[in-house]
Amino acid sequence: MTHETFIIVCAGLAVFAGAVVQGAIGFGLGLVAAPLITLLDPTLMPGAAQVVNATLPLFTLAAEWRRVDWRGLGFALLGRVPGSLLGGLVVLYVSTRALGVLVGAMVLLAVGLTGRAVAVRRTGGTVTGAGFVSGITGTATGIGGPPMALVYQSAKGPQIRATLAMFFMISACQSLVVLAFVDRLPARALSFGALLIPFLIAGFAVSRPLRRFLDGGRVRTAILVLAAVSALSLIITSALG
Repeated sequence: MTHETFIIVCAGLAVFAGAVVQGAIGFGLGLVAAPLITLLDPTLMPGAAQVVNATLPLFTLAAEWRRVDWRGLGFALLGRVPGSLLGGLVVLYVSTRALGVLVGAMVLLAVGLTGRAVAVRRTGGTVTGAGFVSGITGTATGIGGPPMALVYQSAKGPQIRATLAMFFMISACQSLVVLAFVDRLPARALSFGALLIPFLIAGFAVSRPLRRFLDGGRVRTAILVLAAVSALSLIITSALG
């Protein structure tokens, strides 16, 4: 097995696992796949992650697009646009290690606070703020799910998955444009991301039984646990550099 094939297989398995998680909960692909791809070959990130981030939501939307919260999506994108631009500047001028540690700590704090409450109040302001933070971290690190998931944790499973899917698809395309504009999107990252799509499709197909299980009143707990794991993963990978 060549070195390149080894990287594709390892990254593909991470994308498969991430697609199972995101297909069931609504987010998690970046959490599982981005850290491993970064460790395998940092030059592929965040471009390769954004390719799969833009592709997976299409499968969710094909099944659940009618459940999209269009009003909330509008507020989220209102924050996401400037967040993406700031994320592009972060890639150019700011240490993503420092950003990862800071964002991870903020997400852990948010999980700790919301874990004691019924839910984060979902308003135009909180959704816009979540979209803004997601734009920064998603563009700079490939992990942008936790902020949005936290504000939607009290929604029904299908609405969470559909709304986040539409948000992530638009956001990933946005991030790819920004990365290309700041000359941080090599062709190899795009082609590598395309090679991971079959793993993504397989993972989404496997997620269906888990989706039914979590829709039985377990989605909020899954979101809080996954957000905490995401934050810890981001802190560890950022600290290790």
